[in-house]
Amino acid sequence: MGIVAQQSFKNTLIIFLGFAIGGINVLFLYTHFLEADYFGLVTFLLSAANIVMPLLVFGMQHTIIKFFTSYKNKTERDNFLITAIFLPLLIIIPLAFLSTFFYNFIAESLSRENIIIKKYTYLIFIIAIFMGYFEVFYAWSKVQMKSVFGNFIREVFARVCVMGLLFLLHFGVINSDQFIYALVVVYFLRLVIIKLYAYSLYFPSFQKFSLPKNIKEILSFSFYIILAGSAGSILLEIDKFMIPQLEKIAQVAYYSVGVYIASVIAIPSRAMQQIINPITAKELNDNNIKEVGFLYKKSSDMLLIGGGLLFLLINLNIQDVYQIIDKPEYMVGIPIVLIISLSELFKLSLGTNGAILTNSKYYKVFFYLSIAMAVSVIVLNRIMIEYFGINGAALATFLVVVIFGIIKIIYIQYKMQLQPYSANSLKIVGLILLLYIVFSFISFGLSPYLNVIIKSVLITAIFGLVIVKLQLSHEINRLVKKYF
Repeated sequence: MGIVAQQSFKNTLIIFLGFAIGGINVLFLYTHFLEADYFGLVTFLLSAANIVMPLLVFGMQHTIIKFFTSYKNKTERDNFLITAIFLPLLIIIPLAFLSTFFYNFIAESLSRENIIIKKYTYLIFIIAIFMGYFEVFYAWSKVQMKSVFGNFIREVFARVCVMGLLFLLHFGVINSDQFIYALVVVYFLRLVIIKLYAYSLYFPSFQKFSLPKNIKEILSFSFYIILAGSAGSILLEIDKFMIPQLEKIAQVAYYSVGVYIASVIAIPSRAMQQIINPITAKELNDNNIKEVGFLYKKSSDMLLIGGGLLFLLINLNIQDVYQIIDKPEYMVGIPIVLIISLSELFKLSLGTNGAILTNSKYYKVFFYLSIAMAVSVIVLNRIMIEYFGINGAALATFLVVVIFGIIKIIYIQYKMQLQPYSANSLKIVGLILLLYIVFSFISFGLSPYLNVIIKSVLITAIFGLVIVKLQLSHEINRLVKKYF
């Protein structure tokens, strides 16, 4: 686990930095510098682009990770990577013509409840292309076991640029309309940077190009993954897409702040998955099921510990956090934070579950499950947003994540005799629950800043001490012994 631990640690620091910058943007700059309607518009455009993105790039970011290590010489790898670059154009070009032809219909449909959307609808397609090809070239660098730089560009670079744009907006250098277009330029710049970096790591020869011999297998896998990826994007983004169809677009801003706070819990997973996914794919290609099972359990324990601590720090300080934000209308998002953070914690406990399904011979099942999840979350969002408003969107996400997460655990156990949990898992969950109950009744009655600092220090100290003393993670105990 050396390369996993090393790059996961670096990626964790980068993602924490990115989330810190993003937190400043979302919690303070967006909320104070940009009108709620425009904040909701930005969230809507990016969410819609994320939903469309897997379709436009034909799932190539996942295809690269699955197949690259299966090729044994440079010529085969060159042909494969060149194919991965140009294959998405077979979808992008026809869709560009179709979307142009039906543009008025699409724009009017999306802006029926919020007319502000209509003017910017075409940007969804452009942003989706930039996002998609970024992921393709990022996967290109990950299969070279180089995930840190791309992670920095994705997590830090874009957010720093957005911060700069928000200050330009605040000081009147640009207006809200220009801010939207400048945001699109940021996504284009990060694509250019990651493309140059990927080529610096591995530059394919175009001179003797021919389609890979297993092109039918690639197309079959990509077809399933493209739909599974679209379904996955729907699961993540459909709530922010559907809210403006049923509520005022400002509600998206309130909802997205709550979701952003809760999504901090996913930091350990986002860091580890950057490097552990290609390793899982390699072990599956080599039929090393024992190592896959080892990664499965270890990742579950480590992510539960990291995510559990973040869950406690966020939810036990949430009232004070919203007081610090100092925007009373945004406090409607407090229940959303708890609901979404619970779903994120459960996803962390699954470890490499998704990587195993995606990169194994059972990837078609991942497709069917993803489609079922997407349909379920759309139906539940439609029902629950009408009854419970933006809290209903969070509840829909939670139910789908838990139900289908359990199904995936059972399926992998049945097919591969692998499952992520152990006795340590129960101890970790018990510790999280105990600390949550105890600290829910503790209030220091000080300023919000002091409350957050004192409570966070106490929770971290107690949680960390128990984890080490009970030896709930060999990796953490090894790090403690090494550095202390």
